[in-house]
Amino acid sequence: MRDLSKLPKAHLHLHFTGSMRVETLRELAAEHRVRVPSALVDDDPLRVPADERGWFRFQRLYDAARACVRGEADMRRLVDEAAADDAAEGSGRLEIQVDPTSYAPFVGGITPAVEIVLDAAKAASAAHGIEVAVVVAASRMRHPLDARTLARLAARYAGEGPGEVVGFGLSNDERHGDTAEFAAAFRIAHRAGLASVPHGGELLGPSHVREVVTALRPDRLGHGVRAGEDPRLLAELVADGVAFEVCPASNVGLGVYPALADVPLGSLVDAGAQVALGADDPLLFGSRLLDQYETARHVHGFSDPELADLARSSIRASRASSATKARLLAGVDEWLASPA
Repeated sequence: MRDLSKLPKAHLHLHFTGSMRVETLRELAAEHRVRVPSALVDDDPLRVPADERGWFRFQRLYDAARACVRGEADMRRLVDEAAADDAAEGSGRLEIQVDPTSYAPFVGGITPAVEIVLDAAKAASAAHGIEVAVVVAASRMRHPLDARTLARLAARYAGEGPGEVVGFGLSNDERHGDTAEFAAAFRIAHRAGLASVPHGGELLGPSHVREVVTALRPDRLGHGVRAGEDPRLLAELVADGVAFEVCPASNVGLGVYPALADVPLGSLVDAGAQVALGADDPLLFGSRLLDQYETARHVHGFSDPELADLARSSIRASRASSATKARLLAGVDEWLASPA
């Protein structure tokens, strides 16, 4: 079998705070004298039930980690380390997702927060030989008018290259917020040429996926795995070219599926879906992007040609330039042509 860390790929579903290394969290907590729950630093992947109590525990831990990121230096460190970790695992393109609202109080507002992340992404790209672009995300837990503000901010920095905003997302608990009320924010993003990349179809089933698709017109679905429960819906998404950001470790960690073998990765691919594997929140779920490819190989039985197809899907679903896509796709062909 070929070395999966050498397989060129794109990482399209990674959250800013959730990308943090455990050791970095320990150091930032000590520096800022913040006490963090032991569950964040014990190297034991999070496992919660797929209900409101489970999400509450996940969100409480995420918020505790986010409370340790308290300024520009911390923000730059997270971006740099995320880029370094992805580059070491074969990523040629990272589109990291951030909601600047949480970091704004430490740096003077949401505009400086976005600019710091973008500048750090550009610097990390040069330092680690990987393109790092940014997805600005709104939260379902906040007012839809906040989402419009973020969409306008994201539109100001729209582009496709390193250190530019390539997409607009919507995250947090799918059971909250009226999806249709966020449509205006996504229209602002769409007019600016940004990809629509909302979360949907992980905690809730096909009816919620259809709601997200109707209201927000996604180019990619964050997760989307539950769409497979409705073959007609899945066929429509495939026909429309909607890509799926599938994060197996997250699906198990949040109790959506009892084990990695139950994540419907194979059935989505068999249906013709464009799938991009993602790590979501490695800090909490204990596995990074390379682990998701190892899961596809060892749990779902993907062959090297099938793993190469997954990598190609991730690259094609990215918002990288045509030249970058061509370069990374050529790298996939070289990987597959190399001796096993």
